[in-house]
Amino acid sequence: MQLRSAPPSPFGRKVKIAAVLCGVHLDVVPADTTDPSEVLRQQNPLGKIPVLLRDTGPAVYDSPVIVEYLDMLAGGGCVLPASGERRIEVLTLQALADGLMDAALLQVYEARFRPEGARSESWLDNQAGKVARALKVLEAAPPGNGGIGGGVSGAADAGEISVACALGYLDLRFAGAWRADHPALVAWLDAFAARVPAFEATRAP
Repeated sequence: MQLRSAPPSPFGRKVKIAAVLCGVHLDVVPADTTDPSEVLRQQNPLGKIPVLLRDTGPAVYDSPVIVEYLDMLAGGGCVLPASGERRIEVLTLQALADGLMDAALLQVYEARFRPEGARSESWLDNQAGKVARALKVLEAAPPGNGGIGGGVSGAADAGEISVACALGYLDLRFAGAWRADHPALVAWLDAFAARVPAFEATRAP
């Protein structure tokens, strides 16, 4: 199977890590979301990454659905609990981290693609507020430390993977400014990286 993604994408990174933990091999094919002639727009009409191209069947997108599919291929219980309250907890943590990534990504796009005079400071502040509130919640209860993560496969669950990729994206695009005020999360991310080698292996150059 092929994964259409780009090295800096935290959502693509999440899928790559989940694939390693679930023992599923993916061939990663770069995609340019800004190119109107990119075949990506036929593979996913939204023109977003990541997209999973299967040997049979339609393309699968986006990252939470791909992770669900990888977990299914592995027989279930790899990075997602099969059912019950635990599953809801992991999915909620994944949603929080995905929202953090979205808000951070939108700030980057605003600065990169919108002329300086046309940028909305109130809109940027709104996105920054989402990031700050998510970090506050995670700092108060890091995954696996009394929070809502904990691990399914023995390495990490989908929620923890998503949090790690969100923090990695803040390191990549915001020079790790989050670290100064979130020591518990820094310690958690260091421990995550130590037990999940795929996190370092998927770091953007």
